Amino acid sequence: METNNVKQNAPYILDLEAGQHLWCRCGKSETDPLCDLKTHKTLGFAPMRFEWAEKKKVALCGCKQTKNPPFCDGTHATL
Repeated sequence: METNNVKQNAPYILDLEAGQHLWCRCGKSETDPLCDLKTHKTLGFAPMRFEWAEKKKVALCGCKQTKNPPFCDGTHATL
């Protein structure tokens, strides 16, 4: 498995619609922090599925080191 590619050493603040979403774990997605459903396939990573019932503002992890995926837990500040 390759190491993940960190594009952003800070959270991604997004307004996400209700429904299912896929958080990119490889960091090479063209739509990072969300999975583009193609890049990870040859890298040994799998996206993380998450969902909720209503539109919500979220802070998704950009450094890929969170202990609470897919959400930012501030780990980027210690890297």
